[in-house]
Amino acid sequence: LGVPATVLNDADAAGVAEVAFGGHDHTGLIMMLTFGTGIGSALFLDGTLIPNTEFGHLELDGKDAEHRASDRAREVDDLSWEKWAGRVETYLRHVEMLLSPRLFIIGGGVSKKADRFLPLIDLRTPMVPATLLNNAGIIGAAVTAEQAGGHPGAIQVDAGAQAERAG
Repeated sequence: LGVPATVLNDADAAGVAEVAFGGHDHTGLIMMLTFGTGIGSALFLDGTLIPNTEFGHLELDGKDAEHRASDRAREVDDLSWEKWAGRVETYLRHVEMLLSPRLFIIGGGVSKKADRFLPLIDLRTPMVPATLLNNAGIIGAAVTAEQAGGHPGAIQVDAGAQAERAG
């Protein structure tokens, strides 16, 4: 069609929106994880997206983590919130050990029920639920397309500049 296009995965898009507009500090290593049919991940260093991470495929108990700790796994295995929170904690501790992030942002379909499981998880790294819920991916995709002008790659998230352009 002769127009610029930007392609990014859904977790990256959601993470861009959360880091830009979710009220989270931009400094250090921040990780957004989306728990739904799988586990999506978006990684940011000082507000810059490091695209295309796939931390849902880390091994957990001999399987892809998303087969053990996604919201779909909770439903398929008919897990209580407590049992599922234990699996999520095991997964997050593994990620915490590998990356030592400054913050986990927990999103995806299950984020609207964060009060049922986040208080059951004990980590060194602070965790917050996604503030934009299911709109995060749509908002992040729009922000990325507008900022990148169709150019893929690392995206610098700057909420002040985004607000000024939207303004």
